Amino acid sequence: MRGPRTLSSPARIASYVIVTIFTLFAAYPILRVRAISLRPGDRLLDKSLAVIPPDATLNTYVRLFLEEPFLRWLGNSIIVSAAVTLFGVALAATAGYGFSRYKFRGRDTAMIGLITTQMFPLTMLLLPLFIVLIKLKAYDSYFALIIAYSATALPFIVWQMKGYYDTIPYSLEEAAAIDGCSQIGIFWRIVLPLAAPALVITALFSFMTAWSEYLVAAVLIQDQNLFTLPLGLKMFQSNMEVSWGLYSAGAVVVSIPVVALFLFLSRWLVSGLTLGSVKG
Repeated sequence: MRGPRTLSSPARIASYVIVTIFTLFAAYPILRVRAISLRPGDRLLDKSLAVIPPDATLNTYVRLFLEEPFLRWLGNSIIVSAAVTLFGVALAATAGYGFSRYKFRGRDTAMIGLITTQMFPLTMLLLPLFIVLIKLKAYDSYFALIIAYSATALPFIVWQMKGYYDTIPYSLEEAAAIDGCSQIGIFWRIVLPLAAPALVITALFSFMTAWSEYLVAAVLIQDQNLFTLPLGLKMFQSNMEVSWGLYSAGAVVVSIPVVALFLFLSRWLVSGLTLGSVKG
């Protein structure tokens, strides 16, 4: 059996150069935003290409946390994102297992219906979602955002979990059943630990769906006390001017939790994204 092919030295060097160029291309806007957040005032344009401007100051960050309701927006986003993550993981883990292990009438139709919802743009769902939440008297509340974001994330993460469960040998569950383990015990003690990488992907996708979303929140939330971070940052933009310093500082702070999660969960990401695609 032939082993994996290795790149020659010129090809390896060329690949490193290409990757480096694309990395710099992707990182440059982020570094510019950080530089703008460190400038005094709201200066957007500057001829200096320095990553850290020579007159750097943290006054914008101090103002962001002490003079603006940023901490309230941060708390609202944490509440909504945490709830969506918990609901998403719980529902996707159980629904994906049901679709993977059980044969029942309408199973294929339900799976196709789930994935079909991903083909429509989010704007098509806003009006019916708005009407449903009005009838449930859940409009302009945390509950409205949690329902909306969970419904948006579930189709993909259910398919993700179902695909990963398909890669887990059913013989493990049969062996546990022979040893007297109940169906709930099999799921809790055998299947979920093996599906940890997929659960990590599910949690991360659910969190990101709620953390940085703006359009749905702008439609469903009017009370400024319930504003999430994207809605709050939009308040720094008025008809006449934009507070670029505050906007950039807020964008930098908002990105930190997502980057931290990616770094913390990185060892599970590759297996969680690839193993679930082996079987479908």
